[in-house]
Amino acid sequence: MGDNNTPAPKQSGCGLFHLVFGRRNIQTTRRSVSTSSLPATAPTTRFPSTTGPNDQNPAKRHLISPAAKKTNAAATATKPYAKKAMHAGPGFGLSGELDTMINDYQRASRPALYGNLGNLRQAAAPETHQPSLKYATSVMGNVVAKPKTKPVSLCRAISTRMDPEELKMLGNEDYRNGRFAEALALYEAAISIDPEKASYRSNKSAALVALGKLLEAALECREAIRIDPFYQRAHNRLALVLLRLGEAERALFHFKQAGSDADPDAIARAKQVLIHLNKCGEAKIHRDWITLLKESVLAVDAGADSAPSIFGLRAEALLKMNKHEEAIETMGKSPDFDVDLCTKFFGPVGSSSLLVFQSQVYLAAGRFDEGVAAAQAAAKLDPRSKEAVAVAKKARAVAAARVNGNELFKGARYSEACIAYGEGLSHDPHNAVLLCNRAACRSKLGQFQKAIEDCNAALRVRPSYTKARLRRADCYAKIGKWAACVEDCEALLRENPEDEEIGRMMREAEAKLRKGGGRQDLNGAGGDAAGLAVVVSNEHFRDFVASSGTCVVLFSTKTADSRILQVVEQLYQRYPSVKFLKVDLEDHPSLAKSEGVNSFPAFIIYTNGTRASQIAGDKFDLLETSIKGCIRS
Repeated sequence: MGDNNTPAPKQSGCGLFHLVFGRRNIQTTRRSVSTSSLPATAPTTRFPSTTGPNDQNPAKRHLISPAAKKTNAAATATKPYAKKAMHAGPGFGLSGELDTMINDYQRASRPALYGNLGNLRQAAAPETHQPSLKYATSVMGNVVAKPKTKPVSLCRAISTRMDPEELKMLGNEDYRNGRFAEALALYEAAISIDPEKASYRSNKSAALVALGKLLEAALECREAIRIDPFYQRAHNRLALVLLRLGEAERALFHFKQAGSDADPDAIARAKQVLIHLNKCGEAKIHRDWITLLKESVLAVDAGADSAPSIFGLRAEALLKMNKHEEAIETMGKSPDFDVDLCTKFFGPVGSSSLLVFQSQVYLAAGRFDEGVAAAQAAAKLDPRSKEAVAVAKKARAVAAARVNGNELFKGARYSEACIAYGEGLSHDPHNAVLLCNRAACRSKLGQFQKAIEDCNAALRVRPSYTKARLRRADCYAKIGKWAACVEDCEALLRENPEDEEIGRMMREAEAKLRKGGGRQDLNGAGGDAAGLAVVVSNEHFRDFVASSGTCVVLFSTKTADSRILQVVEQLYQRYPSVKFLKVDLEDHPSLAKSEGVNSFPAFIIYTNGTRASQIAGDKFDLLETSIKGCIRS
């Protein structure tokens, strides 16, 4: 690269070759740009192979003898882009600048590919107000940070000193050896010198695909085709990327333009994806969610493994089937693309549809603010979309109800908070977070059975929702359903074996079970020797008798007659659908008064929240006959 007659300390061009070839395990010694000098004898070096993503024939390797240096220097001087590099102080010069540029790309483009989807995951991406087209797991929803743009001065410095073909060859060498970030930097440098060279754009797209940046790769292929509309390799590359992105019809068009470069197997896969996508569209129109789920999976298997629209359709089908946990997991596997790039590639309407899918999954996951942001962005991109407008309206209503409920709960206004969460559930009836929050209110009000029902509903749509299971276990403990409490605690400890609170709750429940001979209390709520449930509060009593079905309440002293307890136990065995409860008069005299019980012991039967009959405590036959009559009715 430098003039052989120039003193060694000024030959920064040799620094470039050490930079490039030193990474290729060449047995040469890298010198310091500022202080070292070239060795007395010329180092053995070689030219990089030209084989790369554009499949050029590899050049033969040559050893450069000292005698040949002048000839090579003269030949280099005739190249239009090759000029002698000037040494301008320590760490400056062509090699230093190229090294800095490549390091910048390495930091900005370090890939962490997720499975086979081809999406680039960057750690610790900052959250902004702009929604990302992704739901992660474990961590979904952060906007993808764009790679830092390399300083323009570096490109300008490179452009005056190096032939873009040499940069391309160096990039090909890095690409072939799996150094995709370095290859990308070199292709970028070549493009900065000659931006109208289609092969540079095509090679850059190959490096971007290897780094998982499919949208950027597709856009580079478009540029290559704009420059050279008959560039078959670029058409083939673009078709392959479009296939992975779920754009099967456009992929088939570019496969046709690719001519002999097109892969017949890839063409067949694109046709299969198109068939499955058409079936997905028909299934959505007819609200056939099972078929939509099936066809979306087949489309991904056929080759559309990085298509955000297909993952969105699959997530929507799962939401409609009340499988929220699976929907959240599905969006977590979806490719992570920047909103602006999606809008540029898929258009405003396509990008709006993706944001609608994402907003619904955010709401299901309890990420209300992000759900509102995604829905509003979708409505802004496509104001004429009724679906986007409806989802935005729903997201705002659900988020507002949740905020209102939280404020009321913090102020210990539990009844009002319960109503507020209920308003949110009127817009989103299966939202697990709102159900769990309402269960917390009901637990505070002593309405343990209703709280358990809310937790059950939350766990049906999200079986791994830890907070709902923990709340249910606590309610089971408060009403004395010790076996059910132990079962929930065991499931929680499998996920969090070090949780001391859960361990303590489980030990207490197990102790209660051992004390009761291992028998679960009847219907829960603090059982006695006969396993009969005992009321713990006025709210618990009201909740119990207002529930559906038949309920039998025994009003007696704490030391109830053993004969009565035995009869209740037998009736429970004969009529398992009937719920039994005991009110201890010493603890709750106001309940006996409010229910009009004047003689003890006494039974009152309730059916679907309505008082059916009152029976004296010693009329066992009449009690059983009345229970049978209530069950039949």
